[in-house]
Amino acid sequence: MGDAMETCVVTGGRGFLAKCVVQKLLEEGRFVVRIVDLAPSIQLTPEEEAAGVMRHALDTGRVQYVSCDIRSEDQVVEALRGVSVVFHMAAPNTSINVFKLHFDVSVTGTRNVIKACLECGVKKLVYTSSPSIVFDGVHPLVNVDESAPICDKFNDYYSDCKAQGEALVLSANGKNGLLTCAIRPSGIFGPGDRLTVPAFAKSARAGKLKFILGDGKNMFDWTFVENVAHAHLCAERALVPVEFSGEHVVSGKAFFITNQEPIPFWDFLTKIITGLGYPKPKFNIPAPLVLTIAEAYDSLAKVLAPLGVKPAVNFNPVRLRLVTVTRTFNSNRAAQLLGYKPIVSLEEGIRRTIEAYPELRAEAEDPDIADREIEVPSKMKSALGGGAVADALLWKNGKKSAGLFFALFFFLYSFYSSGTTLVSALTYNLCVALIAVFVYNLLPDPFFQISLPKIPSSSFEISEDGVKVVALQFRSHWNCVCSILERIVVQRDFSLFFKVMVLLRVVKFFGRFSFQSLLFMGLFAAFTAPFMYEQNEEEFDKLCALVLETFNSYYGLVTSKLPPSIQGRLNLKKVQ
Repeated sequence: MGDAMETCVVTGGRGFLAKCVVQKLLEEGRFVVRIVDLAPSIQLTPEEEAAGVMRHALDTGRVQYVSCDIRSEDQVVEALRGVSVVFHMAAPNTSINVFKLHFDVSVTGTRNVIKACLECGVKKLVYTSSPSIVFDGVHPLVNVDESAPICDKFNDYYSDCKAQGEALVLSANGKNGLLTCAIRPSGIFGPGDRLTVPAFAKSARAGKLKFILGDGKNMFDWTFVENVAHAHLCAERALVPVEFSGEHVVSGKAFFITNQEPIPFWDFLTKIITGLGYPKPKFNIPAPLVLTIAEAYDSLAKVLAPLGVKPAVNFNPVRLRLVTVTRTFNSNRAAQLLGYKPIVSLEEGIRRTIEAYPELRAEAEDPDIADREIEVPSKMKSALGGGAVADALLWKNGKKSAGLFFALFFFLYSFYSSGTTLVSALTYNLCVALIAVFVYNLLPDPFFQISLPKIPSSSFEISEDGVKVVALQFRSHWNCVCSILERIVVQRDFSLFFKVMVLLRVVKFFGRFSFQSLLFMGLFAAFTAPFMYEQNEEEFDKLCALVLETFNSYYGLVTSKLPPSIQGRLNLKKVQ
């Protein structure tokens, strides 16, 4: 039976989408499927072993495996001998934004596949492209179709090289009888996904999905993986010579593939993470603000790249643009020419996806902390004192943090907008607070079935111990300042003198701003900087270590030019 069948090749056949295509091909039963991938041998997943279909197909010859590096033309030619159809799906990880990697695979590799197809007499070539080739990372895409032009400037190297690969494939159409087309699937998700859903779950588990970037209304076309695989098979069947296709010419064209159910990006994300047992995002952060911070960090990482600084994987402009801008596509051409119609609804796809990841559920044991018996507070929490203030600034309780933030913002805004003096603003806000507390204590408990505990008298008193603590803290800070002055003036600590001078220059810089502006800047920084540091502690620590190392190297270079007497004094202070 296998000898009578034609053979098709699936490049990158062990990838997320490619596995589903292989499964669909086996179900259809028209081809012997030759999986071409980089690994030296095929290793089945536990799920594949349990299902038994792939193992049986390998044992009976319905599936063949060929280890091949598509960057090698000779290897690709050998892999495609005796093949009539090629599904070219090999591509690097989209989260790795390295030009050479994407160019070698998506451009050089695709060129090798085309050459091999022409040399081996392959009849059909279906290329897996990307809708990102029409997305510049700035302008929203609303129900765009295939008439949309390819970008002049791309959001990342993946999209850039995918566009080049698609152009090569479509331009090869008709050569030596080869028929080609390109599939542009949008937002693939489903069981077996190793990027999107695991990233959502990891971020939710780490407490990084408390916020919605932007207004949360940006639409997105998510497509269930089984529908995308179905579209590839539809394209292969529809690829027939022009003389037999009439008005429905498929060859030489590209096709957007979606679930035909656009949904707000953040609604989809919320469905996934709440389905896995995590709380949904509640607070909005202006997208331009986050993008500005990400671009600044990304630029700094590029400057310091020679020193080993790597850009953040998730907190980067490329990823952030994808989650804040509308991207929806029209798949009518695929419906008309390929006969494509989604076979799994979006809601059903989400349900299947959630069921496929029991290990990612909130109640599942986190492998990263499985061996940890005692929760160790983060560096930032320890630096902030580890108390209620730390919890508020680190957004441990979203409602309390938001309430405190808006209360402080209201206080500052009332002062800033009124143009009054600080004393007048304080008086006004104290009056408002006094009225609020007075009315609150007059209300009955419970009030419309809402518990309103009375404020105890002890809340209006400061204990003797509390006064002692404040006094001791003031004394400690005062002595610390005096100690610094003593080291500079008496001990002539030039290193400390230099640090203090730098600090004073920084203070002078901020002194250019008005007092009101500094208050708002300080409020925003207090509620964002600690949280962002805690969420990306490792990356920031590496960056700070490299900056310090660079500073020390320049410091050593400068001090080496100083007179020996001063060098000796500096070295003495360092030893002390």
